Amino acid sequence: MFGEEVRGKTRSLLEACRARGFRVATAESCTGGLIAAALTEIAGSSDVFERGFVTYRNEAKAEDLGVLEESLAMHGAVSEAVAREMALGALRRSASEVSIAVTGVAGPGGGSPEKPVGLVHLASASRDGSVVHRRHEFGEIGREAIREATVLAALDLLARAVASSRHT
Repeated sequence: MFGEEVRGKTRSLLEACRARGFRVATAESCTGGLIAAALTEIAGSSDVFERGFVTYRNEAKAEDLGVLEESLAMHGAVSEAVAREMALGALRRSASEVSIAVTGVAGPGGGSPEKPVGLVHLASASRDGSVVHRRHEFGEIGREAIREATVLAALDLLARAVASSRHT
């Protein structure tokens, strides 16, 4: 289903999580579960992948992850604030040590001058209290390419979170 680059990054991430005894939760919007799919495509990933939340609509972000309605109203779903809240919500509602959250505009429509197609906000959160945000502007490279680039960026950010977490 995924190319070798995604599979390679996923294998490395799973190995790093196993070495630290970490479990992972995902909170996804624009990728619609592709990060969880990449993790579970690798046989034996059940010792690392704890659960995934696909929260495409704002109501789901609020209900399933505890994203504040005020944040959604003030910043919109595609924002740093919401990505951070999604990552923290995935941690609160799971038994994971680290989480990754993504929200963005995959297109082809739905973009605006402030939030163009290809804009994605990612956030990782760890039980040690750290939350890291990354903003990517992939451009109008097509829906599939934006979603794949987001998966790769999410795997990289999650690997950094695992490597830097002070939780043991």
